[in-house]
Amino acid sequence: MRVLGAVLLVSVGVGCRDEKPAEPLQSLKPEPLPSLASGSGAPVGDAGAVVRDESAPPVESAPVYGEALPEEALRLDLAGEQVRLGQESFEAERPAEAARLAERVKDREVLLVPDADTYLVQVSELLMVLRDSAKAVWLKHPDGPVAYPVVLRDEAGFRAWLEEVAAGKLRIIQRSDGFELMTSVGKLPGPDANGPSVPVRGGRQDLATLRRALGLLKRRFKTSEDICLVPSFGTEVAQAVRALGAVYTANGEPLFETLCFIFPTPRGVKDGG
Repeated sequence: MRVLGAVLLVSVGVGCRDEKPAEPLQSLKPEPLPSLASGSGAPVGDAGAVVRDESAPPVESAPVYGEALPEEALRLDLAGEQVRLGQESFEAERPAEAARLAERVKDREVLLVPDADTYLVQVSELLMVLRDSAKAVWLKHPDGPVAYPVVLRDEAGFRAWLEEVAAGKLRIIQRSDGFELMTSVGKLPGPDANGPSVPVRGGRQDLATLRRALGLLKRRFKTSEDICLVPSFGTEVAQAVRALGAVYTANGEPLFETLCFIFPTPRGVKDGG
């Protein structure tokens, strides 16, 4: 019996030596987000905080990049709550005119050209028509001969996109005080932990820094192929389109292949929430 007990102890000892210790829980945490120091993109601090640089230079002018204008697309020009197609005008808030516009754009590529004064909340019905009827929707940059192909999503569509199981889920929240860059693992730190990732400087949106910040996120989320722009609903459409240009590092070279544009659910339409 003593011999058998010794053999069992040796066997148990050998088995214990062969087992690998479990990985510590700390190793299962996702890789932390990079930090974006004001104007440089360099990390500062130990906890993801970034020190505000009060001597930061004025906002850099950001080159206008995008895709070539689609030659065969129908051109729709915004004018407040109206949209013009050639000599015709439509008000998508009116059901009869929305139906007529839907028939005109059905299965066609559309190039939407913003004016300077139309706000996103004014065009929610129009964007709903384009989402449901057009073959593809392009938004023209107000300052250059480029445009952006976008996937239009209302608020319910945005929530459904967020619930998909995929890495990244990157979105640009466009606020009056700057851009907040959100991901599936948190917010990209900016100069102020309680403020936007890329704050307004000198009263202007900092598109050059936004472009650098998106480059940092692309290096962190290498497999992410889409990104959503979520403008506040009081944003001018032209300003929102300018922000899309930051996704490009050169003409025809976007950091992310699919651009999603979020618009407010039209009044009177239940958004499923």
